[in-house]
Amino acid sequence: MYETPPPTGPARPSVAEANEAIRLLVATREEGEEWPAEAYAFLLAEWAEGVSAAAEPVAATDR
Repeated sequence: MYETPPPTGPARPSVAEANEAIRLLVATREEGEEWPAEAYAFLLAEWAEGVSAAAEPVAATDR
């Protein structure tokens, strides 16, 4: 019998987890500290991927 191997690598965070990580990144940034653009961009992409994956497709309508 053929078995699919389990996925490797870290699991994608949920939308809530990515959102919380973004909030933490912003909240813990020190005044005058360089903006962590790379980390923010990564977390934002993870959040956006989760939102789009959770979104329900819009039904086409005939006009």
